[in-house]
Amino acid sequence: MESKYFILFLLSFYSFIPKISSTTTNVINTNQFITDGDTIVSSGGTFELGFFSPNGSTTRYIGIWYKQILPYVQTIVWVANREKPLTNTSSVVLKVNKPGILALLNDKNETIWSTNTSRSVQNPVAVLLDSGNLVLKDANDDNPENFLWQSFNFPTDTHLPDMKLGKNFKTGIEVYLLAWKNDNDPTPGEYSLHIDPTGYPQGLIRHGARVSARAGPWNGLRWSGAPAPLQTQTSIYTFQFVFNEEEVYYSFSLINNSLLTRLVLTNNGYIQRLTWVDRTKSWHLYLNIPLDTCDTYSLCGAYGSCVIDSSPVCGCLDKFEPKYPQNWQTGDWSQGCVRKTPIDCNKEHGFLKYSGIKLPETNNSQYNKTMTLEGCRQVCSTNCSCTAYSSLDISNGDKGCLFWSGELIDIRELSGRGQDIYIRMDSSDIVSQASSNRKKTGTVLAVSFSLLVAVILLGLILFMYIRKKKKLKLKEDFELPQFQLSLITRATNNFSVNNQIGEGGYGPVYKGVLEEGQEIAVKRLSRTSMQGIDEFKNEVTYIAKLQHRNLVRLLGCCIQGEEKMLIYEYMPNKSLDSYIFDQTKKKLLDWSRRFDIINGIARGLLYLHQDSRLRIIHRDLKASNVLLDTEMNPKISDFGMARSVAGNDMGAKTCHVVGTHGYMSPEYAVDGIFSVKSDVFSFGVLVLEIVSCKKNRGFVHEDHNLNLLGHVSTLYILVYITYRICHDLNYSNRHGSFTRKIGPWN
Repeated sequence: MESKYFILFLLSFYSFIPKISSTTTNVINTNQFITDGDTIVSSGGTFELGFFSPNGSTTRYIGIWYKQILPYVQTIVWVANREKPLTNTSSVVLKVNKPGILALLNDKNETIWSTNTSRSVQNPVAVLLDSGNLVLKDANDDNPENFLWQSFNFPTDTHLPDMKLGKNFKTGIEVYLLAWKNDNDPTPGEYSLHIDPTGYPQGLIRHGARVSARAGPWNGLRWSGAPAPLQTQTSIYTFQFVFNEEEVYYSFSLINNSLLTRLVLTNNGYIQRLTWVDRTKSWHLYLNIPLDTCDTYSLCGAYGSCVIDSSPVCGCLDKFEPKYPQNWQTGDWSQGCVRKTPIDCNKEHGFLKYSGIKLPETNNSQYNKTMTLEGCRQVCSTNCSCTAYSSLDISNGDKGCLFWSGELIDIRELSGRGQDIYIRMDSSDIVSQASSNRKKTGTVLAVSFSLLVAVILLGLILFMYIRKKKKLKLKEDFELPQFQLSLITRATNNFSVNNQIGEGGYGPVYKGVLEEGQEIAVKRLSRTSMQGIDEFKNEVTYIAKLQHRNLVRLLGCCIQGEEKMLIYEYMPNKSLDSYIFDQTKKKLLDWSRRFDIINGIARGLLYLHQDSRLRIIHRDLKASNVLLDTEMNPKISDFGMARSVAGNDMGAKTCHVVGTHGYMSPEYAVDGIFSVKSDVFSFGVLVLEIVSCKKNRGFVHEDHNLNLLGHVSTLYILVYITYRICHDLNYSNRHGSFTRKIGPWN
């Protein structure tokens, strides 16, 4: 009875405290509070704080989201009570208490969530800044150094502009990202992103306590193992890395504050940079890392080097060999490699230079910021436990030293963007390497001299001939209309970022409008693209000869100087993955629509395999390579990886396995054997994704940790449904036997 009166007292007490209007303030003071339904908005209108529920959930949280894009999508950037969701928000309030604590209180005045502070102020307030940072401070003190608490020190899964990721050595506070449990549950997940200061600082993604991926140490310009889009400053943002006695942190700042961009750690361990495109009213994926298999931490073990274009991807560094050759042959590279000639510190030894690599794990490293590269060699030579050294800072020549002790792990070759490292080796290996280099140099000089005159004469003749025949050869090769670069430049507004509608392994894709009003999509080969001229010619060669309503139509190409572009019909509804994997858009696809999409993809695939002039095997069929026209008709796209087989041949074998993990059939991924069956396997995965709206690789069931295929295999009825879909699609037009009564699995 007493508790009942106490609750009534609290309710009557709160009724005398002014509630906050979401349109008038960005401040909560000690005389105000907010309840469910109230919000505060940052002064510039960019961010809003209040109660929210994730998609498909009734639980309530205090969070911060982008205010200005709220009519289109609610994008949560910070969550307060992520470990204590609310099932009932009646009488729950968020208020500021003296000495300066922001607290979420229930109807019993119990604290559900609160901030902390080591000091008090006379007039504490909570302010939502236009950066998205929620701060507690004295109302009359705007000095960031005097803030009592700020949400930027306790982020969830999102890194916002001007937020510092790293560690303050004075306060001991580490700022790191911690992913959501899943897309609809902000409870802390399994993945975290850290700037690890152990040894020399490096960027790490951890899966629990285990490192799953690593960006490498900072080299003055970039993270040494980061992909190209993360390496350089852009027209959108700049970044900085600070490392001194007081703190270490990484941050980025916007060049144009009107743009919205964020870095997110996903629940399956990917770092994504997303930029808001106002024209499409959606987030554009600018970067997604880990980029490929070689970004897997320590995939090749100690002294093993990962080369993404090799098969297998793991190999030993020069002068090293597999530690356990039998395991290596079976694809188990975890034990790594050892020196062919062991090091004996009592005998002569030196250092061998390895170029173009991602620098190894720096957990057991030491550093010196002022020493020269020669000084590095001298210091490392006198300490036998020093296994390797490299330059610490390459931003202005070589400056400083980074020393390793113990085994070197997590190495990969990075063509054009790796660094030099010097590894301690026995003198015999260094002598043999030098002798081999001298022998090769002598041979090359002799051959070069004897061929020099012939090459010059032949070069002059060929130069004139090639120049004359170049344009004719392009027309003969491609048999397609040639667009002028100036025309495409005008159509895409000089390849404006606002015209960019996507990006893949080939490069960015832009929307354009020709002078006569026709809308086009322009695929522009990037200089940093993983694909090249072979894939460019491959796509032109195959798709120019294919005509089907469920294949994207190629209008022409543009080749001028270094520019290589493909011009397609524009697909206004973008790719299938933007619908089936989006919590809001997937609701637009009822079962009848999904069936039509599946049927259309099957028709296009059947044409490629049986009815086209060439028997084409696509080799990269996936949701992002299926585009949707204005009527949501599917069109298969991206034939850069496609191959043709002659006559009645059904397949072939390759040493260069390409495609997307999760869609590749086992015999292709393991043995390089591809056939029409490989595409059918990919189609089966795609059907399951369309039916379930779940990603095969991103799906992990809480009961057994299987991916989507593994989970479906445990459910006999879904396996039967998938079989019936694949079977009846081939015969529905002839026998009319397929029923549409089976609904989607949501």
